Amino acid sequence: MHEMSLCLSMLEILESSAREHRFDKVNAVVLELGSLGCVEPEVLRYTFDIAAKNTLAEGAILNIIEVPVRAWCHHCDQLVELGKDYGGCPLCGGNELRLETGQELRIKELEVE
Repeated sequence: MHEMSLCLSMLEILESSAREHRFDKVNAVVLELGSLGCVEPEVLRYTFDIAAKNTLAEGAILNIIEVPVRAWCHHCDQLVELGKDYGGCPLCGGNELRLETGQELRIKELEVE
């Protein structure tokens, strides 16, 4: 389960931030998660609760913002939203796309004390 390794990495980042910014407890984490990330949000929340036991994030709420897949279409010359299993531009069917969003996995905000 790669969600556990993601959670352990997140906790390392939280511990490092706590040392740098001098806080003792994390009450909430806001995480941006791209739709192409191959991570199940509910599994990640469950795993985070387990991994956070006996850490500064024990009992913290994990809020997940799911980021849709968006790409720049060079044919249409505009940003288009794609599904998870996109096959081309939904407007013109073209395949000259530059992925803009959908692969994110980043801590956006922390609520700490």
